[in-house]
Amino acid sequence: MTAALAGLDDRPVVIGGGVAGLAAALFLAPRPVVLLTRAPLGGDGSSPLAQGGMAASVGDDDDADFHLADTLAAGDGLCDPALARRILAAAPEAIADLARIGTRFDRNGSGDLALGLEAAHSRRRIVHADGDATGRELVRALAAAVRACPSVTVVEHVEARGLVTADGAVAGVLVAGRSGGALLRTRQVVLATGGVGALFAHTTNPETSFGLGLALAARAGAELSDLEFVQFHPTALAGATRPLSLVSEAVRGEGATLVNADGRRFLALVPGAELAPRDVVARAVWAELAAGRDVFLDARAALGTGFARRFPAIAGLCAAAGIDPALQLIPVRPAAHYHMGGIAVDGEGRSTVEGLWACGEVASTGLHGANRLASNSLVEGVVCGRWVAESIAGASAQAPARRLPAEMPPAPDPVPARDVVARHLGVLRDGAGLRAAVAALAPLAFAGGPAADPALAGLMMAVSALGREESRGAHSRTDFPAAAPVARRSRLTLEQARATAETLADIPAARARTH
Repeated sequence: MTAALAGLDDRPVVIGGGVAGLAAALFLAPRPVVLLTRAPLGGDGSSPLAQGGMAASVGDDDDADFHLADTLAAGDGLCDPALARRILAAAPEAIADLARIGTRFDRNGSGDLALGLEAAHSRRRIVHADGDATGRELVRALAAAVRACPSVTVVEHVEARGLVTADGAVAGVLVAGRSGGALLRTRQVVLATGGVGALFAHTTNPETSFGLGLALAARAGAELSDLEFVQFHPTALAGATRPLSLVSEAVRGEGATLVNADGRRFLALVPGAELAPRDVVARAVWAELAAGRDVFLDARAALGTGFARRFPAIAGLCAAAGIDPALQLIPVRPAAHYHMGGIAVDGEGRSTVEGLWACGEVASTGLHGANRLASNSLVEGVVCGRWVAESIAGASAQAPARRLPAEMPPAPDPVPARDVVARHLGVLRDGAGLRAAVAALAPLAFAGGPAADPALAGLMMAVSALGREESRGAHSRTDFPAAAPVARRSRLTLEQARATAETLADIPAARARTH
């Protein structure tokens, strides 16, 4: 491990090889940068699994104002309108940037970008690639560009275990790999580590998405924001696999409907029907399942034999499960899919800790609010990855100290925290369950063992959810079913979460303060 990192000190370090991390590393050129990834480049994280596409106002009947209005409506009062406007206005240029590096977007017979429709969008503005494999194609193109970029040093099969700070600023990253661990000294770190889905029993996210970036940032002293907002995708392919395969919203955008075991289209009278915001659809599907009625996606009339042509990847997933969507119903269920909350960052992607930036799903920019608008996340990753790169390029950084005390944490294990998070932080929540979650997760989070970092991510989510005594967007409290009169974003630090935990859990204060 020491040999793999030799000579790489004092460079910016990007942690994560998804769309946001790849974009940040690529746009830093020609400045030398180190990119750390747990898998071979392009093979880790949620980005390759993204099916729907990238939302951008590139159609003749569309503009950034329409896109912003849809985003704000879905965000249910918690978006940062100014920041959202900036990101969405930059989306068309992001598409152009990606096309220039070789991304093969789908086009119509005239050679223009083919545009799809997804839930809560008022226009057809979803740019996709290879039908339903947009994320895979973005990662392919970005990874190829990164590999060809001489200023990016890619270190594969390694994991960031901790951030080292000195005088309140980032000073290094503890890195572990197959041959051991090492300290990589740096004053500039970008977290692009993805989401939290692997903390749930049913998720569309890979096993590595258990909130590591949140824990790294929190232990370094950073503020986190809006952690209670977890989006549950309403149509994951029901089955025993893990993660669950996603049946993209775009299928409903092409006219597929949701029916229960009795054949009833239970969303027919809901505003927007199957294309209502995801939180609305997820709760409706969850209610049917809770009542003992299985739920199915019916694409037979809308797509029929054209299903496999329009959605080849989903057709393949269905075939593997023994389902022909042209002739049969597709069984679906809600699954943890995207985390709207994350590390609190400003318009340049800077956290509250000097030298620490974040982009992609791990960051909370204010774009998504209480409920992410479909296909805004890949756009955010590319746009904010560029902004982070520009911010780092314009920042000065002193060389970190030569001697930094650091202890390598163990490899993280999310399994001990999973049952607690899944039971109490699901589609529907209540105060008693959230207090139970805090009490169960706090001892794990502050014990320093393998479960510590995943449990800390879950703990801070539970504390944030406990503090939000209302229902808004993806956060639904059965004991507080109404929205509060005034919408407010939440902010939380490790110290604040620990203070709450000490009142609800059996964790000696002295022991908690040592981790």
